Amino acid sequence: MSKWEDLIPRPKSKFLRVKCLDCGNEQTIFGNASMLVQCKVCGAVLSKPRGGRANILGEVINVFE
Repeated sequence: MSKWEDLIPRPKSKFLRVKCLDCGNEQTIFGNASMLVQCKVCGAVLSKPRGGRANILGEVINVFE
């Protein structure tokens, strides 16, 4: 690593690919979501806000950095 990579801060937040446990729909959500996130197909709750990181209620398929 160069010294410049140490000086540039990396974000701690990530986008997540989450699979709905009810219908199987896959959806991309923000890991630090500040609002309730629902499935666009069936309306099931995928994540709830907790003040910092969201509480993910679906199955996490992939993490995008």
